[in-house]
Amino acid sequence: MQNTVYIATYEAYLQEVKKVSLNTICSYMRDLRQFEQYWAERADTAFCQAAGQDLEEYINWLRHSGKSAATVSRGIASLRGFYQFLMDHGHTAQNPASDLVPDKAVKKLPQILTSIEVDLLLDQPHCVDAKGYRDKAMLETLYATGLRVSELISLDVGDVNLAMGVVHCKNWSRERMIPLYAAAVSALEEYIMQIRLHMLYDREEPALFVNLGGERMSRQGFWKIIKYYQEKAKIEKDITPHTLRHSFAAHLLENGADLRSIQEMLGHADISSTQVYAQLVKKQLKDIYLKSHPRA
Repeated sequence: MQNTVYIATYEAYLQEVKKVSLNTICSYMRDLRQFEQYWAERADTAFCQAAGQDLEEYINWLRHSGKSAATVSRGIASLRGFYQFLMDHGHTAQNPASDLVPDKAVKKLPQILTSIEVDLLLDQPHCVDAKGYRDKAMLETLYATGLRVSELISLDVGDVNLAMGVVHCKNWSRERMIPLYAAAVSALEEYIMQIRLHMLYDREEPALFVNLGGERMSRQGFWKIIKYYQEKAKIEKDITPHTLRHSFAAHLLENGADLRSIQEMLGHADISSTQVYAQLVKKQLKDIYLKSHPRA
């Protein structure tokens, strides 16, 4: 019971004090609850009594369970942050996770869709009912802006300026204005003007995108929408909301946009996070060369 309280207190600390993003908090909590289950099966004690050797055994258990190097490294980072919090708040005298060594993960370039695959995906929603209009607007907005799924579902009606063709995105640390192409503006206008009000459960609901129950769309709900249209389009690649974000950035770069502008639109704090798309575009050019050059 005490361990559950520790985790809940740490979650509140990340939200209210550190202002950590929702995605990161969800990852940390998933890691810690897995550790809580592991610990409960092996020791009837509080987390603060764990020693470095105990945590090393847990990390080895993750490795032997077939977890990827990236997952194991994230698990170590989660434990380090958690035990640092426990130490800072007087629950333990030292951080037993401080000597854990993360695995070296092989960095994978993000998967993107081709322009043809994007067109195929965006053409799937049929604007014959409320769901079709909403789904069309959501997909067009996601590809037009490169928003994170958490940012997309957090949009309110007031965050969209159809006259100017921009979306105002707010998150924990920064705000940004992102342009919309004409087809996205058109899809949003049809959805907002003709459909959205009829879907609402409460007319005071500020959410831009709502589910069929009239409440704000959830991450899980939009994930299912993406998967549904992927299957409908018969696209073999595993498409997630982040696939469209990656595709947005790579396609902009391919067509002449500079990295700084893409960084601003994506909301990256560090340009190094954006530079991965330059590597991706270079790899694609090399693949095309090797496939197409008669002497390659």
